[in-house]
Amino acid sequence: MSNRRRRSYGGGGRGRKKYCAFCAEHAEYIDYKDVGTLERYIAESKKIMPRRMTGVCAKHQRALTNAIRRSRHVALLPYTVE
Repeated sequence: MSNRRRRSYGGGGRGRKKYCAFCAEHAEYIDYKDVGTLERYIAESKKIMPRRMTGVCAKHQRALTNAIRRSRHVALLPYTVE
């Protein structure tokens, strides 16, 4: 056998489980006019961040996406980076 080292592919620990912030607050409706909250779920490239990054549940991810789209439509949030 050769004395070369095996390549490591990372595989670190799992980390802490993310939780849905909207479920914790018992939010029934995500307001499209609340720009401060919506901006937390938008990346620097102005794309909507996926669930695996934000920890939002499926139900609230759909509502969040609709709220961000509404907010962009009425020009409260930008579509693209300036």
